[in-house]
Amino acid sequence: MVLDALIKIKNEADPALTFRRSCREGICGSCAMNIDGDNRASPCLTKIKADSPAASTIAPLPHMYVVKDLVVDMTNFYNQYKSVEPWLKRKEPAEGGKEVLQSKKDRAKLDGMYECILCACCSTSCPSYWWNPESYLGPAALLHANRWIQDSRDQYTKERLEAINDEFKLYRCHTIKNCVAACPKGLNPAKQIDAIKKLQLQ
Repeated sequence: MVLDALIKIKNEADPALTFRRSCREGICGSCAMNIDGDNRASPCLTKIKADSPAASTIAPLPHMYVVKDLVVDMTNFYNQYKSVEPWLKRKEPAEGGKEVLQSKKDRAKLDGMYECILCACCSTSCPSYWWNPESYLGPAALLHANRWIQDSRDQYTKERLEAINDEFKLYRCHTIKNCVAACPKGLNPAKQIDAIKKLQLQ
């Protein structure tokens, strides 16, 4: 695997080589990098092509400030995620102080969104995000915004829609769909962004 090669390089050739890693299972998202021109969140699951005529090229995620080697500054990305308030918000407490229940049908609406591992592969593959990283929320943050907009237990749907109803926050998406191709979990951020845009028209 690519991660094995990086660890070997760090252990035997260049101890200063810097990269993030954690779970080794392709689920933490911390090790995202660009491998042979494609954003990947799991070098731990990406095999080195033995029959490749050329050497593999490994680079940090594109259009992000590089801290060192393969480590990029995720501050802006996390701030955008935080800005959509990705937590359950209610105007009235649950009846009897118990948990707020959800039907299986309503729970199914969250499929394709809650699985996001915040690796930033989608956002860093998006030209609109490259051009407007300070103002466009990007595919990952908007996917999470819709995850809470669609949650039947949340009572701030109107406020959430108003907060992102902005020329840059939401409408910089031009449906190029690089985000769909880049997602290591097979999610479709473009579909979720389109769903938000349709809700804004209602």
